[in-house]
Amino acid sequence: MNKQELASRVAEASGQGRAETAQIIDTMLDIITEALARREEVRLVGFGNFVVGTRKATTGRNPRTGEPMNLAATMAPKFRVGRNLKEACNSGVAAAGL
Repeated sequence: MNKQELASRVAEASGQGRAETAQIIDTMLDIITEALARREEVRLVGFGNFVVGTRKATTGRNPRTGEPMNLAATMAPKFRVGRNLKEACNSGVAAAGL
């Protein structure tokens, strides 16, 4: 499902217009992005948490030359799954017989 399909489904479920719903989704994503840029955690109880984690500095290899190169430490967004989302995904697996 892409963002347009999500907006259409949310609009249908809420009785709102698709364009207005798409704008709300864009705004929500912008706010989450800004919070993560400030290193804040975004908690959506039952769904999951968006957090910023640190990746350690490491040594890699240049794929063309094979020479070792130093890779700096970076900050990376992560998503930790909430219990309700995890259970919903696992109930789908059980129903499919996987």
